Amino acid sequence: MHEEIQALHANITWTLVSFHPSMNVVGSQWVYKIKRRSDGSIESYKACLVARGFTQQEGIDYSKTFSPVIKQATVRLVFFIVVSCDWKIHQLDIHNAFLNSILDKEVYMKQPPGFVDSALPSHVCRLHKSLYGLKQASRA
Repeated sequence: MHEEIQALHANITWTLVSFHPSMNVVGSQWVYKIKRRSDGSIESYKACLVARGFTQQEGIDYSKTFSPVIKQATVRLVFFIVVSCDWKIHQLDIHNAFLNSILDKEVYMKQPPGFVDSALPSHVCRLHKSLYGLKQASRA
């Protein structure tokens, strides 16, 4: 969780601003995952801060969404080409992938559970960059 928070701060994902009742403030929560190696042994433990985007309001917090979906036929075609050409396949994991996209709407989020700024406990996070869980995250 500390690594995730450090990455969010390093990327200037949000700034703390005073809460105003007119703001639609979305919540946030931690999602935990155990990454395993191919033999089933534990490689690492991961924590990801996600926004509770289901509370966002269209027209206020976001205007357009996008859900990238790949067709199974496309995957089969790519694998066919790889096998036919005797190529190697590599996989990579982009850490904090969504943190590189800048938001075009003002989105406010409660401070992350367990990481509330003790000097500004009533402030909320004004998001500058996208987080997993936001309606516009994939589009951004």
